[in-house]
Amino acid sequence: MTVVVGEHLLAYLFATMGLQRKAVKNLLKYGAVAVNGATVRQFNHWLAPGDEVVVSDLRSAAATNGLESAGIQRMHEDDALIVLDKPPGLLTVATEHDKTDTLFVRLSEYLLGRDSTATVRPLVVHRLDHGTSGLVLFAKSPAVKELLQANWSAVQKTYWAVVEGQLLSSQGTITSYLTESKSLKVLSSDFPTQGARLATTYYRLLQSRDGLSLLEVRLATGRKHQIRVHLAGLGHPVAGDRRYGATSDPCQRLALHAGGLSFMHPITGETLNLVSPLPKSLHKLFPELKCGVDRGVDEASRWQ
Repeated sequence: MTVVVGEHLLAYLFATMGLQRKAVKNLLKYGAVAVNGATVRQFNHWLAPGDEVVVSDLRSAAATNGLESAGIQRMHEDDALIVLDKPPGLLTVATEHDKTDTLFVRLSEYLLGRDSTATVRPLVVHRLDHGTSGLVLFAKSPAVKELLQANWSAVQKTYWAVVEGQLLSSQGTITSYLTESKSLKVLSSDFPTQGARLATTYYRLLQSRDGLSLLEVRLATGRKHQIRVHLAGLGHPVAGDRRYGATSDPCQRLALHAGGLSFMHPITGETLNLVSPLPKSLHKLFPELKCGVDRGVDEASRWQ
């Protein structure tokens, strides 16, 4: 709709749509109104002649708002899959101790809220630890989930970790066998034992300052707590990770972020390169790092 006469947004919506005050209030509250392409929530926003006003579906807007209010961003979505940017402190899926507030639950509510008649339900392809932030991939059908997991080793997974101390080498490879103890702590060994799984981690030093180092990490395997255990084994635990020996907590969170996913789309064959920028809580420790927040650390560094 194109504005002809200048007036406040609230009056314009009353006049052009004939809605009740409560309905208009909900449209604004959930971000369903855009002016010249930008979401507007202020009822007294002044409209000038020529402004373009678009009102979207309230159900869809409210569902999206439910994700964003929890700090969850949609990084990619199509008919086959969806990628979310998970904040730290949120479980990917339910555990025995917490079955209610998880990334999976919030995504399910989002999809249902957007379309109550939809039959699509998200399917977990992989997980991130409770304290780790970053990209999480969900499939929208069993067939797509199977294709993604069958080719998971070909998916390039990039993490950024702030670790304690100054590394002696600028890059390296860590390989060991991982097992999980009865206390749910993951243990590393150079030798295979019953139930142990081989894990390989590549790391590259990006920058060091004030007794901390920022690493770019890539995984050849995806075992539980793999990065945390391997870096702790080097004598450089992830900052904030007291479970595996960290003594500092400069970010008030586990300083580990899943920043990159690169993979071939299982249906279209297109290569998807997704980047979640380094969170400000981590970037503040390395403020001179170029592109650290805006486009992601990998824009500023290359593997040799």
